[in-house]
Amino acid sequence: MTTSSSERGVDLGMPEPPAPTYPDDVRTRLERDAREIIARYPDSRSALLPLLHLVQSEEGYVSRTGMRFCADMLGLTTAEVTAVATFYTMYRRKPSGDYHVGVCTNTLCAVMGGDAIFETLQEHLGVGNGETTDDGKVTLEHIECNAACDYAPVVMINWEFFDNQTPESVKRLVDDLRAGRTVTPTRGAPLCTFKETARILAGFPDERPGATEAGGSAGPASLAGLRLAKGEAPPARVVHPRGGEPGPEPQDAAVHQPSPAEHLSSHDAPRKTSASDPAHPAEPVGEEGEG
Repeated sequence: MTTSSSERGVDLGMPEPPAPTYPDDVRTRLERDAREIIARYPDSRSALLPLLHLVQSEEGYVSRTGMRFCADMLGLTTAEVTAVATFYTMYRRKPSGDYHVGVCTNTLCAVMGGDAIFETLQEHLGVGNGETTDDGKVTLEHIECNAACDYAPVVMINWEFFDNQTPESVKRLVDDLRAGRTVTPTRGAPLCTFKETARILAGFPDERPGATEAGGSAGPASLAGLRLAKGEAPPARVVHPRGGEPGPEPQDAAVHQPSPAEHLSSHDAPRKTSASDPAHPAEPVGEEGEG
């Protein structure tokens, strides 16, 4: 008696059968939404990214069925859709939890505690990177950058900011999520589920009362440079040269011009080196490599 290759667990590299379609009622609803999205673009294939968010809002990830739907609506091949869906990390490729918890482990967040936060959550939740808790509530993932370095270490839950986190604070966060308690982002709109977030990213309005008004913008630390550029900076804090006596603080930062003895940073204070100390003048600078 012989066994087939599939029974022996041998992968012959055979292509998968076509993906199943959505049930008729689901497909009818998605087609209506998809046509609304496609109508926004002069070239229908430009609608692929929001369409992927649309199918992700249906199942919580981009399934083979979802990619087939996008291909059918846009006149693309499933290979073309798959190439896009696998390129962007914002599209999940397997079922995920109600709350996507992304821990920034890029350079600044990592050194400020991001690595410790990620390790703590893996142990606390009992899951690895990209895995979901048994109750289907939380999917944990390390991500590269949340574009919020001013508030490192930063965690995002369904793309909403949770700034200046610690290992203890994130354990409370995920415990509250799993228990169904209200969790409030540091800034931005109120938290919603991953599927609801995906629908918003597809381009449909957030219809929750007060959600749009609560959206807000960048935090004060992120806007400091813009305020400086507009001349809206607060009065300068004068840092005097090392060992120098503090002088009077400026009365009006808008008109005050620092004297040579006043410096906005201690890094700018003069130091007794051969280049700055008149008693030890620097020698002429020669070509590179010469003394």
